Amino acid sequence: MTNLETIISIILTLSLVLNVGLGLYVRTAIVKLLSISEEMYDFKEMVDSFATHLERVYELDMFYGDETLGGLMEHARSFNEQLETFEYIYGLIEEDAENENTDPDAEEETS
Repeated sequence: MTNLETIISIILTLSLVLNVGLGLYVRTAIVKLLSISEEMYDFKEMVDSFATHLERVYELDMFYGDETLGGLMEHARSFNEQLETFEYIYGLIEEDAENENTDPDAEEETS
């Protein structure tokens, strides 16, 4: 009986150590993913702002029809579309930002 108890204790200890290690690994991976997601979200916001600014400059009378600015604007749009392929990454932070803005508890605290 003692051998069985020893074997079960060893298996239980190994299982516990592996589960704690796996939990720490998963937590670290999630923290890294959220950090990358936040950076991607900020980057997308910067590109959106740049594209909007460029479009406003292009629409000014003195620059309207300029081929160089037109090409640059197309490039910015294309770049922005390419960034949308990473939406699954920065979407994690975008959802959190939207939830913070629509949180009813936050509205009550500011009132």
